[in-house]
Amino acid sequence: MVTGNHTTTPGFIILGYSKLMNLQGLLFVVFLVIYMVILLGNGVNVLVTVLDSALHTPMYFFLRNLSFVEIYYTSVTLPKMVANCLAEDGSISYTDCAAQMYFLLLLGGTECFLLAAMAYDRYMAICNPLHYTLIVNREHCARMVARSWLVNIPVHFGQTYLVFSLPFCGSHEINHFFCDIPPLLELSCMDTYRNKIAVFMAVLLFIITPFFLIVISYIKLSSTILKMPSAEGRHKAFSTCSSHLTVVTLYYCAGMIVYLRPKSRNSEDTEKLHSLFYTFVTPMFNPFIYSLRKRK
Repeated sequence: MVTGNHTTTPGFIILGYSKLMNLQGLLFVVFLVIYMVILLGNGVNVLVTVLDSALHTPMYFFLRNLSFVEIYYTSVTLPKMVANCLAEDGSISYTDCAAQMYFLLLLGGTECFLLAAMAYDRYMAICNPLHYTLIVNREHCARMVARSWLVNIPVHFGQTYLVFSLPFCGSHEINHFFCDIPPLLELSCMDTYRNKIAVFMAVLLFIITPFFLIVISYIKLSSTILKMPSAEGRHKAFSTCSSHLTVVTLYYCAGMIVYLRPKSRNSEDTEKLHSLFYTFVTPMFNPFIYSLRKRK
């Protein structure tokens, strides 16, 4: 594809930690184990919440969808990373890179809205218990999940189109573990101001807005819980929110650091580590965090 006097590269090279050639075997094992744990943990979560009729509640309906999203979210990137450790070239085609980035954004944005929906569920259960079953019914939950997907599909298609309509000239090495917007913008020889504005708007819609709704929910939750006369009741109410609050903290803190922190020349390796944290570490620990909640 040609734009102006610049030719877009037919593919890219994902660097990852390719400089650490002696550690590729270790990285292969680590990434493979992480992927298997994510598949097993989230797969068990999906299976248990489907088969156990006692878990057919709104909270576990959202958890099942969250686990489903996280299985595909990591499947977009981790298998390629595992393969790159063996092949040691990190090559990815132009089309595959675009597809990887699109589904990464789509699934990540959907997860943000699912976490907000789970906060809404806890808010209604604690702050409005008399109307909880009437308002937060199966149809309402299904609509919330569907909207979480539908609002993301067109926006991230547009984001992907904006990035891949840029000319990539000179180096085609992506200093990252996967195809993401910030490292790809660095490869373009055109002004990327329009793309950065689009990224900011997407962050505002898909990260800041759900996070703001979660914060409001927990402020109201805390106010209601602290007014409870019984210490046992307060403890029980807080325990129903602890798993979700832990997951939100892990996921959003890493995501905001990657997309909102000012860039610097010396921050590339740090950003890669942060991206690993919210992309792989939180999906790996989420099933264990919620399984602890089930045992309480």
